[in-house]
Amino acid sequence: MTRVMVVDDHPMWREGVARDLTEAGFDVVATTGEGRQAVRIAGAARPDVVVLDLQLPDISGVEVISGLLVAVPGVRVLMLSASGEQQTVLDAVKAGATGYLVKSASSQEFLEAVRRTAAGDAVFTPGLAGLVLGEYRRLATAPDQPDDDGAPKLTDRETEVLRLVAKGLSYRQIAERLGLSHRTVQNHVQNTLGKLQLHNRVELTRYAIERGLDDA
Repeated sequence: MTRVMVVDDHPMWREGVARDLTEAGFDVVATTGEGRQAVRIAGAARPDVVVLDLQLPDISGVEVISGLLVAVPGVRVLMLSASGEQQTVLDAVKAGATGYLVKSASSQEFLEAVRRTAAGDAVFTPGLAGLVLGEYRRLATAPDQPDDDGAPKLTDRETEVLRLVAKGLSYRQIAERLGLSHRTVQNHVQNTLGKLQLHNRVELTRYAIERGLDDA
């Protein structure tokens, strides 16, 4: 069962989200309305996914993301905010958020986003995925990018999976395309993340785009 922590400073909304998650079969291991407390309790709660509001009363959601990734390495963070402002989205993703959903999304869209986030997919409100990939393309063409000397060696299969990740396919779609199990695809991605010293699928996508694998 997927373990989820909900962080939002509006009690009624926080309780409603926690109830929806529980009814959908998720294990809500903690809820809080403060960023610092979220970071403090995450280590003990050990969530797989954190549903995090960007606007908190004490510290920013971006700061919370950084703290969560230290407290629970590998945790996946789904930002849920009333704002779809471009810079806000980019700041969250650069900090390590796995996905970004606006609060106007339906309950069904939200629950599906949590499921996909738990599975390792990068989930974004329609219209924001292109924005994030566009920013990574811009960064990839910057003149200060390091060269590939000493880059970790990936296997042919890991490279193949990485290329499909960069094209935006879900793990399930990649598994069907390559005739592999969903678990095998996840293992290839985790191995690749470890080799490249990356933290999540968004960073992996950026790495692939920087090397032109999404166009291959």
